[in-house]
Amino acid sequence: MSTMAIAIVTDAAASLPAELVDRYGITVVPMWLNVRGVPVRSGERPLEELVTEEDISTSGPSPGEFTSAIEANSPAEGVVVLTIASTMSSTHQAALLAAKNSEQLVRVVDTGTAAGAEGLVVLAAAQQAARGGDLDSVEAAANEAIARVRLVATVPSLDHLVRSGRVPNIAGWAGRRLNINPLFEFRDGEAKRLRPSMSREAALERIVHIWRRSRVEGADLHVAALHALAPDVAADLMAEVTSEIEPATAFVGEFGSVMVVHTGPGLAGLAWWWEGPNG
Repeated sequence: MSTMAIAIVTDAAASLPAELVDRYGITVVPMWLNVRGVPVRSGERPLEELVTEEDISTSGPSPGEFTSAIEANSPAEGVVVLTIASTMSSTHQAALLAAKNSEQLVRVVDTGTAAGAEGLVVLAAAQQAARGGDLDSVEAAANEAIARVRLVATVPSLDHLVRSGRVPNIAGWAGRRLNINPLFEFRDGEAKRLRPSMSREAALERIVHIWRRSRVEGADLHVAALHALAPDVAADLMAEVTSEIEPATAFVGEFGSVMVVHTGPGLAGLAWWWEGPNG
């Protein structure tokens, strides 16, 4: 339970390492999977097993789960709840319902993103709370990060995205035939396809290039290397970044099970934002 005046609650899609969750006293509400008709809490089954399942779907937390998370922080002066993009999940709506029925002072923030980018927004809020910020300033810190955060990633195959309905089947067929590596940027609640690369290595190089071109001189970097069953690739991406600049915040995060069901294994990318007068 958080000892800060303002408590932070988020969902498991933020993919935050346990160390950071513990450091800032963040309460994480689980996401849910339905595997062959059986509900499974996110994190209970190994990702290696889940990516092989054919009959699997995902769902967000219930309002009751958010209510429990808010009540667990009842000694706090207020609670900021940060959720995965409302365009992706019912999670945000569930949090709003919980906040409406709570006696606590609660602000619910739609991060407009997911995974490592959502995690960076959550950390921006948590760090402001740790500095003693009030409800308004913690919410403002989250909104500043939301306005600036980017997430760019690549997947080795479109098969899982085709299966989940995220892209048409013809795109998956063409990707396999041409041996291309799709790239996408997730921003403002939407996954936007970027020009694909002709190899995995080229795709990863482009991610670093896109990050490098965004650099703001004099600004502090907050960065996450993210992956789905590709920790070595994420570590290499982080090493590329940290060889050029010392980040103010940095972590390697694995995509949660709810996200990996849709992307499949092998996803890798960077999420980041620049904090500063001109960031």
